[in-house]
Amino acid sequence: MENLDVMVLRTLLAWRTAGRRALLATVVRTWGSSPRPIGSIMALRDDGVVVGSVSGGCIEDDLIYRYTRVDSAGEGMPSGAPGFVKYGISADEAHRFGLPCGGTLELLLEYDPDPASLEALVRMLSAGQLVQRQVQLATGAVQLLPTPAPAELSLTAEHLLNTFGPEYRMLLIGAGQLTEYLATMALFSGFAVTVCDPRDEYRSAWSVPGVTVVSDMPDDVVSAFKPDGRSCVVALTHDPKLDDLALLEALETEAFYVGAIGSRRNNEARKQRMVEHFDKTDAQLARLRGPIGIYIGSKTPPEIAVSVMAEILAVKNGVQLPRDVDVSHAKNERAVPANDAGDVVCGVRLN
Repeated sequence: MENLDVMVLRTLLAWRTAGRRALLATVVRTWGSSPRPIGSIMALRDDGVVVGSVSGGCIEDDLIYRYTRVDSAGEGMPSGAPGFVKYGISADEAHRFGLPCGGTLELLLEYDPDPASLEALVRMLSAGQLVQRQVQLATGAVQLLPTPAPAELSLTAEHLLNTFGPEYRMLLIGAGQLTEYLATMALFSGFAVTVCDPRDEYRSAWSVPGVTVVSDMPDDVVSAFKPDGRSCVVALTHDPKLDDLALLEALETEAFYVGAIGSRRNNEARKQRMVEHFDKTDAQLARLRGPIGIYIGSKTPPEIAVSVMAEILAVKNGVQLPRDVDVSHAKNERAVPANDAGDVVCGVRLN
């Protein structure tokens, strides 16, 4: 599944190119709790079709009501400079629009965004660029600025500056059953997913659409993948010949998450191999995660995929997970043997 922001922008571009009127809504301020974070976007077509989200649905309903009906003067959606709209100022409004108690959010509405600017933005994002989109509030004029690093949304009296892209990417080593579940979850979480497996018998059984599948050796694939700060690399074969070199290559990159499946014992053995045979230090291996996932008592491939995806998203979002959900700590506290049934799925030791 395509990154949500790119999907919204691509759909909005198609509407505007076809001559349809539409608006782009951006969450620019929140007070208290809010259903969607600052920077979230949605697009609304003149007939009420919506893509993206700025709330749990109630605010979208109100926007449809406000901006798709024709008033007594025969006018529908406004034109001209962007405008602001605020929701949840009173307790009654917060309840009406499904906002948490005390929650308030403010939207910037851009009417009939320029198709040429949208096309340029989508093209830059599709090429993997990180782009700051600057909107002049007085006129609605848009300027696209390539940028080297993500930034929080910025709103001044003169302009809005919102950063888009590039997509988060996930590289999975191994094309087994667990990989299929994890890849599916990653796609629905907005990641572009690549699966690497040089073994024909595993690739031939792959059944998840929307994933790039490659057959080169994993360390070469990691090098060509060029992981950056919006990338993660996860080794799932439990075969040192495939996993180890790929992990070593990934640890030399800016990938925000590098991890491997395996029991506590096997993860310790992996680190020991890297120290003894590749002259790595404990400090150099500190970023290597394993056993991966959070402890939820998982014993089946889909449950383990949930566990791993939860940890990846927590790291992506900068959330410090409590020690109690660390797999090694949780199992040690429960005196679970390192080779217990929970470490094995389909003959492969997991976490």
